[in-house]
Amino acid sequence: MIASNDGGATPDPVMAPRAFLEYLYRVAVDRALPLSTLGAHLPKPPKGRTLVLGAGKAGGSMAQALEALWPAEAPLSGLVVTRYGHVPPRPTGLAQRIELVEAAHPVPDAAGEQAAQRILALTEGLTADDLVLCLISGGGSSLLVLPAEGLSLADKQRINKQLLESGANIGEMNCVRKHLSRIKGGRLAAACAPAKVVTLTISDVPGDEPAIIASGPTVPDLTTCADALAILDRYRIELPAAVRADLESGALETPDPQDAAFAGNEVHLIATPQQSLEAAAAAARAAGIDAHILSDEIEGESREVGKVHAALARSVAHRGAPFARPCVILSGGETTVTIRPRQPGQAKGRGGRAGEFCLGLAGALMGVPAVWALAADTDGIDGVEDNAGAFVTPDTLARAEAAGHKLSGFLDRNDAYGYFDAIGDLLVTGPTHTNVNDFRALLIL
Repeated sequence: MIASNDGGATPDPVMAPRAFLEYLYRVAVDRALPLSTLGAHLPKPPKGRTLVLGAGKAGGSMAQALEALWPAEAPLSGLVVTRYGHVPPRPTGLAQRIELVEAAHPVPDAAGEQAAQRILALTEGLTADDLVLCLISGGGSSLLVLPAEGLSLADKQRINKQLLESGANIGEMNCVRKHLSRIKGGRLAAACAPAKVVTLTISDVPGDEPAIIASGPTVPDLTTCADALAILDRYRIELPAAVRADLESGALETPDPQDAAFAGNEVHLIATPQQSLEAAAAAARAAGIDAHILSDEIEGESREVGKVHAALARSVAHRGAPFARPCVILSGGETTVTIRPRQPGQAKGRGGRAGEFCLGLAGALMGVPAVWALAADTDGIDGVEDNAGAFVTPDTLARAEAAGHKLSGFLDRNDAYGYFDAIGDLLVTGPTHTNVNDFRALLIL
């Protein structure tokens, strides 16, 4: 163990590489926690009332941070929806002024629909003297579900599930979600007018574009009905005839930047993936390990991104290029998983983006010595399982094969969870109460 900057003990990267990688992950997560970032972006209390509305996996911690930081004498009320199990323990002595409710993610449920209806109803009667603070984070698209006219919740669930399994990227998915909603794509801000809307958001998307985070309920939308229709057709997702006709006619267009509802509104990014990667890089360097950030915007098929990372790690391990050893290679972004058709009698695979990345990485590394890796989702949940991600070690393949597990079979059925669970290489953290998307770290010794 070596001393860390905060006075604690940092795992030694040589003696305890897995613990060191998990330490870097937790540094990245801590950098994105709302209590340490929200205060710098808060406006002054208004002449009228302050209404808090929000949705996302970080919604619980954002609401509690706001309650702690907002002046005690200033009125504060509202409603925020977060994922089941993602409400953090309430600090002792902190009064609850914002109601928190829970709903399903990544496929929406009736609780999310009810929360969206209530949030929209709370905007009624707002005046120009009022302030609306919107707390938005990743996951809000599924948690804030209010289907467009002609769509049922069952329709939205089916479309959402098909998009998740299609390999569509986050921008494509959220373009569709905006145009099939009565609250996303700037419609929530339009409902709040004439009150001023200040959006405080944690980015979980490549490029940190507020219009994509949680499908941008409070910001203008540059996409069109034609864009949404093209995406649905590309992935062969069916719509009710009346809704398709509304998309074709433009009846479901979202508010654009010229809409007067956005005049005077503000958007503040309080945490981003790049900031978390930089924090992890600084922690690695403090431990004597050089660190290199590839990008916080990496997209693509998870297993293929894993193979590309493996090629880079092999080059460093074998030739000391393009980076000298020892080093840590960091990356973020939002990869995708295309679910393969199951063979008759084949069990459904379990896992998410991080696990599938690790399958691709392990297969391409082929047991290269001195390369260790961790890929995990910063919200603590990889897909719909209970793990944040998984580790890859020099003997991953050998240990799995000794247990009778061939990597190719697990890849064929998208079963990263089953593969890494069998060899004790899952990272399980529980909900982290923030979300700045994928975190990947490769340690080459």
